[in-house]
Amino acid sequence: MQSAFYTASNSHQFPLPRKIHETQFTAQRPFPKKLKTCFKAPTFTNSLRTSIGYEPEESLGKEPGPATPGRLPVVIRRSGRVSRYFWDGSCLQLVGVDGGAASFSFNFEDGFRKLYRICSLAVKDFFIPKQVSGNYMDYVKWKFLHRVFSSALQVLATQAMFRAIGIGYSRSLPAAAALNWLLKEGLGRLSRCIYTASLASAFDTNLKRVRFSTSVLFSLSLGVELLTPAFPQYFLVLASLANMAKQISLACYLATGSAVHRSFAIADNLGEVSAKAQIQTVCFDNLGLLLAALLNMLFKNSQRLQTALPFFVYPIFSVIDLFAIYQGLKHVHLQTLTKDRLEILLNTWIELGYVPAPAEVSKEEGIDFLRSKDPELSAMTMRSTSGEDYYFISMEIFYTRIRGSRRQGILICVREGASTTDIVMGLLQACYIRKSLLMNKYRWENLFDAGDELESALKEWSKLIEECKRRAQGDMCLLNEQMLTLGWATKNILLSSLEQIRFSFVDD
Repeated sequence: MQSAFYTASNSHQFPLPRKIHETQFTAQRPFPKKLKTCFKAPTFTNSLRTSIGYEPEESLGKEPGPATPGRLPVVIRRSGRVSRYFWDGSCLQLVGVDGGAASFSFNFEDGFRKLYRICSLAVKDFFIPKQVSGNYMDYVKWKFLHRVFSSALQVLATQAMFRAIGIGYSRSLPAAAALNWLLKEGLGRLSRCIYTASLASAFDTNLKRVRFSTSVLFSLSLGVELLTPAFPQYFLVLASLANMAKQISLACYLATGSAVHRSFAIADNLGEVSAKAQIQTVCFDNLGLLLAALLNMLFKNSQRLQTALPFFVYPIFSVIDLFAIYQGLKHVHLQTLTKDRLEILLNTWIELGYVPAPAEVSKEEGIDFLRSKDPELSAMTMRSTSGEDYYFISMEIFYTRIRGSRRQGILICVREGASTTDIVMGLLQACYIRKSLLMNKYRWENLFDAGDELESALKEWSKLIEECKRRAQGDMCLLNEQMLTLGWATKNILLSSLEQIRFSFVDD
């Protein structure tokens, strides 16, 4: 059957053979070299007549008649176009069913519309991977704005530094300018290595926070480079500081790129998504170069305006650039679990009774630069820990940097060898404890403030811990099932260097 029905993909209509051998299903006559558009009703074998003509099995012994006109159950999807096979009684045709753009019939009515659709599909195939999540196009739109205006600013900043070298070293040898440039590059790469080594785990646990903060740093570095013509005698200092900031931002961009691309690769096509991202970056950056060239051409007749141009466009382009980065990161929905994401997920589970999708958790992720923790562990809690416990929960005290206020919280201490399930259950238990404390806030505050009733408060605390632990154990099976269904990566929980500190149990 395959030899009888296989033709080139660009054929308009598909003639069938006149007769097919009933037992071997091979064509008695080969296909003609030139495909005809129409022919008389072909004669099928019993099996072929049943599959194409949709005739009942009772007619297997009768002489075959003409096939019934209608749609065939075969749909072809290629490059965004949808086509379907139709049989009109004499011809087999492949007709577009997605608005007519994929129809193979020769028709001039919608020529321009078809041409536009074909061109748009070609551009989409060039820039966009085949299988990505639905939020990918929104991310690419903001990436377009980010790369265009960032590239234009980089061109203007480089021009400013070249101008600074020409002003500051007009009477020096060219080797002096080259030496300063090499020193600038060397210091920048050294700072890049130090930064990458010191914040390696933060690229996984605080990806969005680190990426946006380094983007702000990159934008500020461009502003410093634009100042070099105004202070040519400090070229090496200004240029080195700016390049150090740029190298740090580049290190973060490269380190977090794979995680961002993986969040869009729904079919494990990470290589394709990464390749398309490089194509997008090159093309968008070239548009930024073109924008900078046009601005220079507009003011080429006025040296004063050309000198003031970077200072005029810098605040505008920087705001657009950072806004585009911020909006683009909002469309990056990471499926990996960190402490912050898991806490949002578990709070939603406790309050609303369902597990939120990665997109919903992504909207609630925040950036908190202003909190530092100074945990104070409870000695009684540590004494009550047994060899079977892989974590224990205690109260903690942390301080905010701006107001310096003292606040209470819940601290989970994880033991060496604890599994992912132990961490999830411990955090779920802590969320239940926090909910209970907030519901009876004034009661617990009075218990802990009363020094003479400390023993009763500790007994109430131990009772609360056990009650919340039982509730957490009862939720684990259904919770884990829903997390897997929604695509959360539950194999590991990404923790920062401070969160990875473990305790050991010593039974002496």
